[in-house]
Amino acid sequence: MKFPKSYSLSEIAELVNCKYIGSPDHVVTGINEIHVVENGDIVFVDHPKYYDKALNSAATTIIINKEVEPPAGKALIYSDDPFTTFNKITLHFSPKQAWHDQTDNKIDPSAVIAPGVVLGHNIKIGARTVIHPNVVIYDNATIGSDVEIHSNTVIGSHAFYYKKADGKYTKMHSCGEVTIENKVEIGAGCTIDKGVSGSTTIGEGTKIDNSVHVGHDTVIGKNCLVAAQVGIAGCVVVEDDVTLWGQVGVRSDITIGKGAVVLAQTGISKGLEGGKTYFGSPVSESRDKLKELANTRKIPGLIDDIREIKKRLDES
Repeated sequence: MKFPKSYSLSEIAELVNCKYIGSPDHVVTGINEIHVVENGDIVFVDHPKYYDKALNSAATTIIINKEVEPPAGKALIYSDDPFTTFNKITLHFSPKQAWHDQTDNKIDPSAVIAPGVVLGHNIKIGARTVIHPNVVIYDNATIGSDVEIHSNTVIGSHAFYYKKADGKYTKMHSCGEVTIENKVEIGAGCTIDKGVSGSTTIGEGTKIDNSVHVGHDTVIGKNCLVAAQVGIAGCVVVEDDVTLWGQVGVRSDITIGKGAVVLAQTGISKGLEGGKTYFGSPVSESRDKLKELANTRKIPGLIDDIREIKKRLDES
């Protein structure tokens, strides 16, 4: 998420009541998660395992719970609880959903918005797009031209992102957005979460069936097909021309390569190369998995053969 204007390090530190190291005039322009940070962004880290990754990322301001020397050109904000401090900043610049404010929406006159559609604010809808009854679109969504979204779909719901401490779950505030490019069709009863701080994106020409879930910060490429009851976790990259058939489940933070085809009821627990067909859980290439299943079906017969051989040996 980019701020509406640039802020100084001292202003951000004062906002969250934390001490800092770096020039008071050090420039801060946004706040993001580690996988999408850019120059000028704030990122947080609260575990020693990830200190180096955060300190050496593209982010130029790091919220951290250990006093260390910042790399050249970077600044630190010290906090006993970086997760909460990060949340305070995002909530300040992106307050919780307020459904009454729709004055900043930009809807093309040729778009069709059916009765019962509920819109948040900062929404853009392109030419000839059709939004069917009872669709809900949260704040910060960009929907292109010639898009069709069917009834009871929710665009921009919050990320499923929690931190557990002292036996309780604390929610990470979602301040990101959803981008749906031109000529996308989304079926009925789908849920597409907004990015935590970046964008969840559905690429041009992609078609999504009914009852599909797409997690936060996932990027689906162009001309993909996603069949009913597919569940895609957060931070997944689905490259162009991928097909996911019914009830495929995809774990977080992996990439599915261009042109891959994943057959129904497959559980994807690792990244997949493009241009191949996959099946099963754990997933493997479909021809290998089908051979494996065929061989598995032979096992009872082999056991019977072994028993018969043993019986003959015992009798001889």
